[in-house]
Amino acid sequence: MNAPLTASRPHGAGKRAHALRALAVLPCLLGALAAPPATAAAIDTAKSDIGFTLRTRWGQVLEGRFPHYKGEIAVLPDGRQQVRLELSTRDVEIVGNKTYTKLTRGRGFFDAEHFPTIEFVSEPFPARLMREGGALPGALRIRGMRRTETFEVEQAACPKPARECDVIARGSIDRNDYGVDRWRFALSGRVVFRLRVRTLPES
Repeated sequence: MNAPLTASRPHGAGKRAHALRALAVLPCLLGALAAPPATAAAIDTAKSDIGFTLRTRWGQVLEGRFPHYKGEIAVLPDGRQQVRLELSTRDVEIVGNKTYTKLTRGRGFFDAEHFPTIEFVSEPFPARLMREGGALPGALRIRGMRRTETFEVEQAACPKPARECDVIARGSIDRNDYGVDRWRFALSGRVVFRLRVRTLPES
């Protein structure tokens, strides 16, 4: 009796089928990676304040502020959060001092003409960080130079920070790391950023 015939796959057909299945799954994976945040609460600029302090070589403390900025606190699909900020250097001012205001906007400092924004994007962090306080690292971009900096978030005064009370954070940087290396004879190298943030109610 003749042996029953069995169908056999051409050599390499199994590998091709596996590759096709992998390609079919790829768009789903890419879509998941590019998925937008689950929610994002915009920063309430009327109730928030973002600024910095500088010291002169003679011990004077200069208070700087960013009147115009935008940002959000996003909730990522995995439940972690992320802070995103964009500050306008064209409008930066030193409170009560027109001379230093012009200096900080100029080429020797933030160079607002060529670099009109400062950007900060935090690393994803657990929601409890806003309540309990702690280190908040992220990417800071000044004058086109990007570095990792760490802000210290204060413990919140309420159970729902950003919505019911301020989120307060501070971070010190060396301005020379970003090419802000002029006026050394008049200003120290440290710039201390301070943030007091509230978000708009969710729509």
